Formats: sequence, C-alpha cells, structure tokens
Amino acid sequence: MQRFTIYEKNHIRTTNSFRQALKENIRMTIVFSETFLKHEQTPDHPESPQRLVAVRESLRSAGLWKEVLEPREAKSEDLLRVHERVYLEFLEHAGNRALTMDTLLHPETFKIAKLAAGGGILAAEKAWDEGKPAIALVRPPGHHAMPGNGMGFCYINNIAVAARSMLHRGGCKKVAIVDVDVHHGNGTQEAFYSSPDVLYISTHQRYIFPGTGQINEVGEGDGEGFNVNIPMNSPAGDASFEFAHKSIVLPILHEYCPDMLLVSIGTDSHYRDQLASLSLSSKGHAKEVSDLIDIAREKCSGRIAFFLEGGYDLDVLSEIVTYTVGLFENKRTPLRFNDVEDRDCYEKRSLLSIMQMQKNYWKLG
Repeated sequence: MQRFTIYEKNHIRTTNSFRQALKENIRMTIVFSETFLKHEQTPDHPESPQRLVAVRESLRSAGLWKEVLEPREAKSEDLLRVHERVYLEFLEHAGNRALTMDTLLHPETFKIAKLAAGGGILAAEKAWDEGKPAIALVRPPGHHAMPGNGMGFCYINNIAVAARSMLHRGGCKKVAIVDVDVHHGNGTQEAFYSSPDVLYISTHQRYIFPGTGQINEVGEGDGEGFNVNIPMNSPAGDASFEFAHKSIVLPILHEYCPDMLLVSIGTDSHYRDQLASLSLSSKGHAKEVSDLIDIAREKCSGRIAFFLEGGYDLDVLSEIVTYTVGLFENKRTPLRFNDVEDRDCYEKRSLLSIMQMQKNYWKLG
C-alpha cells in the first residue's frame, strides 16, 4: 500500500546546512543529573554508573560541559501515554526483585527511571522551543521498555515518552525516531506500531537480543509503512551503514519530513563493544551523527534531540558523545578508534532486499 500522497513531496538535494550550522557555533543543551549515578543493578553490570562518569569527564576535558540542565521527574500523565498503569504501579511498589535476569529492580529504581524520562522530555522541549540541539545523558536507558514490561536494562521508554509528550503539546504533528543502537528498540517499535504520526527507523544487529526488528515488521493499521527495520549481519561495518543511510534512512526521512527528529544513540555497534559483533568505527558513528544533524537542519529547523541508550566500551562511548556535542561548537574532537581492518561483510544484497520492501511505502532509488 503506497503512502506517497500523505505528505508533501520532498526531493533529496545537496545541502550546506550542516556546514552552516557549524559556523553558527550553537551550544548543545546537555540534560544530566547526579541522581542517574545512583542507579546500579549489580556491581559488575555493564550498564553501570561509570558510563555517565566517563562521558561527563570526557566532555569536561574537552571544554564542552557547559549548558547542563537538571531534569524533573516525568509526571504520571506523561508516562501513561506510553505505559500501562498496572505496570507503572508495579514498578513503584516492586522493591527488590528482577524483571529479567539482567534487569533488576531496587526501591529507588522507579524514581530514577522517572527522572530519566523527565530528562528526555526536557531535552525534546529545549530542542523544540529553541530550535537548537539537545542530548539527554540519562540512565537507565529506555528503548527496550515495552508498554507493559521492562527488559534489556530498561524500565521506562524515555524516547517514546518524549515523543508522545511533544505530540501532545500541539504544534508538533510528526516525529521521526532513528535508533542507531546495536540492539533493536522493541519497546519503541511497540509503542508506535500503529501510529502514522511517529516514524520509527532502526539499524541493528540481526539475531541478537531482543530478537525483534525483522524487515517485515513494517507497522500495522494506520501505522503500516511507518516502521522501518534495517537488520545487519555480523560483522557489518562502515560501508554497510553508509549504504543503509544513503539508500534507505535519509531518503525516507526526507520524504516523511518530520517536525522533529529524536535519536536513540548507542555506540555498541562499534567494533570494540563486547555486547555485540558489528564493526562500525568511530568515524562511521560520526558519519551517522552528522547525517542526522544535517537532516534536522534541513527538515526540522534544527529540532533534534539525542537520547543515550547503549554503549559499553567507556572510551568509545565517551569519544562519540564528545564528538557529537563538539560538532555544534565547531570543535572537532579526536576519533581514535578506527583500527577495524577489513571486517565489514558488505551488506549490499541484504540492504537491497530491504529497499525493495520499503518501496511499497517510500520513494527509494
């Protein structure tokens, strides 16, 4: 079923908007709270407080820890736009127990998760109201949190809550969410699977947790065609991701023409990350970020917000986040981790099959 007539035609064109944005020297809003460091599942858990500590120290060392805002907890009405009431009540009163083997609850978990969701809302609001970029350096992460249960280190779906909040405010009619974490954002997909007002695009590794994100998961009902999954085989890397972005992600974003772009940013597609087996380099990650910023400048009046998800090699996580923040002050911080050799199993045949399926909904080469 073709949906070309729903939105205005937007032809891809060469743009200098990203370079112009750099010249403007715009400062990125950082949303952060020391409270996020109090969330700890087990002492040896990969989703540890040290992730944010490493990012903060890297930004400070680069002179980029500047416009830092303290969030408030998300309100019940914000959470209920995404999550079921019975699930939220369970989180509030659960005490010490396990949602899954790797996702544990403690008495303070719910309040910290509400603060993380509130941080996501604040980042989105700053990006919308001021037309300048924002990044939610929050934890716990959120994109695996389903409407009625949590998993994969996630309890509340921060980016989904923020997207619904922006649509509820009025003025914002269409939101695009691009998920570049190595794991498929099953919770985000579920939240918007039947919604045409939120376009969800995910690049992720095939056949790893959570096992969702196959190419035929395209949405249902009014949302059919607005869910785009681009699974990659191990050890796909820079060439595969560049082809996916150039041939699928960017053309669809151009055509959808969102009012706002939200990005689930994870650095666990990197070859150094131990929780997956793709081989994206730091330069490959930086290219993804630059492409998305450029789209936001051209299509969304600069309204873009990043939400921290995964990434468990502390050096890589710090490097990519610092590079992202530095872009807006025309400060190109070093990208050190590019020694990936020639591991990329170029995914052109697989990606062409994804393009063919998506041609039912979008105008792709």
